[in-house]
Amino acid sequence: MPATLIPLPESATSTQVALNPKRILVVDDSAIIRKALSMKLKSSGYEVLTAEDGSVAVSTARRERPDLILLDMCFPPDVAHGGGVPWDGFLIMGWLKRMDEAKDIPIIVITSGEPAKLKDRCMAAGAVGFFQKPINNDELLATIRLTLGDAGTPSQAPAAS
Repeated sequence: MPATLIPLPESATSTQVALNPKRILVVDDSAIIRKALSMKLKSSGYEVLTAEDGSVAVSTARRERPDLILLDMCFPPDVAHGGGVPWDGFLIMGWLKRMDEAKDIPIIVITSGEPAKLKDRCMAAGAVGFFQKPINNDELLATIRLTLGDAGTPSQAPAAS
């Protein structure tokens, strides 16, 4: 008698139960943006790391080596630490690109800044994508999947006809 394959339910094959989920570092000074993106990414099967400023972003990227970074470009002065380094997204990208542990991690920029002034500069600095806030989550997820080579993930299953 020939073996019969029983199709697994989609829940058993989704990226949420993947043995090695891709890790994404979300870098934004807004707790609301970090939380909203984290929830969307986790529900799509990704492991999420967060950072609220440049120093945390750089140390997290070095230590955790995420598969992708979502990076805001505008950060307030670091008044909590007596001024410190005036981080912005370009400074963060520069640091990451100089670190052996992070130089090959793709970066997608998410910003409320003026796209006409920022997009070309971001792409020239090494970003692989650029999104204006408010972010279209479906477009962002499609770009993440394409960047990470996850274009066919089950969590983006086509609608039934």
